[in-house]
Amino acid sequence: MAGNTHVVVIGGGYAGVMAANRLTLRDDVTVTLINPRPDLVHRVRLHQLVGGSDDAIIAYQDVLAEGVRLMVDSVTRIDAAERSVTLTADGTLDYDYLIYAVGSGSAGSSVPGAAEFAYPIATLEEAQRLRPVLDAAAATAPVTVVGAGPAGIETAAELAEAGRRVTLVCGGVLGPYLHTRGRRSVAKRLAKLGVTVIDGSGTMVTAVTRDAVRLADGRELPSEVTVWTVGFGVPDLAARSGLSTDAVGRLLTDETLTSVDDARVLAAGDSAAPSGLPLRMSCLNASPLGARAADTVLSRLAGEQPEDLHQSMYAQCISLGRSAGIYQFANRSDVAVGLHIDDGLGARVKELVCEGIPKHLAKEAHKPGSFKLHRMPGGVAKRQQLLRTDRADRADRTEAPAAADRAV
Repeated sequence: MAGNTHVVVIGGGYAGVMAANRLTLRDDVTVTLINPRPDLVHRVRLHQLVGGSDDAIIAYQDVLAEGVRLMVDSVTRIDAAERSVTLTADGTLDYDYLIYAVGSGSAGSSVPGAAEFAYPIATLEEAQRLRPVLDAAAATAPVTVVGAGPAGIETAAELAEAGRRVTLVCGGVLGPYLHTRGRRSVAKRLAKLGVTVIDGSGTMVTAVTRDAVRLADGRELPSEVTVWTVGFGVPDLAARSGLSTDAVGRLLTDETLTSVDDARVLAAGDSAAPSGLPLRMSCLNASPLGARAADTVLSRLAGEQPEDLHQSMYAQCISLGRSAGIYQFANRSDVAVGLHIDDGLGARVKELVCEGIPKHLAKEAHKPGSFKLHRMPGGVAKRQQLLRTDRADRADRTEAPAAADRAV
């Protein structure tokens, strides 16, 4: 493309910052990063904000390339036909390419009372809202954490280590992603911290009140502070803008992370659904997806064919207070395996991960193109196998009703 190319990145999380920094590899590319906050939210430390050991904020000046223009604003609409975005406070902004990296937040809940009496913590503002509530509650006040994924486990452990009386309501299995061995390790650590774990059938929450949590099996748990960590949702900006999304609202793309509707629109991070088979929402995938989206733009500008998405390494790390943690290994289908690292070494690995994320971003800011994790060998064949299996499953689901209609 002749002349200067303007790329707009919507969302200043891990994926958005990585993409913006990488795009500065070319002098003829101008990059604008639009984000509603003036700082980067270090999401992997939000449970520490709740527990009082970290503020979960990183200054953009420490991780964003000098050549990237930061606009503290929100996008209300994307006009793909006109190649422009409408901003809340600053009119419209034109682009040549757009990278959609709006991330994820709390999923809405239909559980009666959850919206009124429970405290989600998927965003900075939500975690900041909960912090003074905990400070105002007596040390002996019962605290219930709903949801036993990484956020729920980490929050329960953090609060229990600080001396809180914590109950973790799983709504099913503790740590659904974990291998059985890893799950046993986590359960052992939570028990040592004094966390009461309620799992198994009948533990779905059916109602939340000001001072209690009710379960499907009829139990009512006293709860002065209820923390809600059940699931993630994505903003509806893409859907509102007329772009194709999956059922959750993630932007549908091909394997180069290019929108199925427009070759000038790409997606990265939690809000991307490549081939309708998105990667797990996680920090593990955010930065590589940001780098991959940027590489697709750079390849097109160079007149080259962009590479397809692949991911060759999967894992999940969970902190269990400040002195323990678990690093759960997984195979290339992102299914947990029997190997894990736990206890004090697990805590050190988790801390290295938390420290490594901004270091990767800062290195890319100073030396664009240096990030290589998304180009690790392997993973392509497994990704293609997963896609073939998914397409076959969809075809079977489509054929079954049609066959039934023909039989009738």
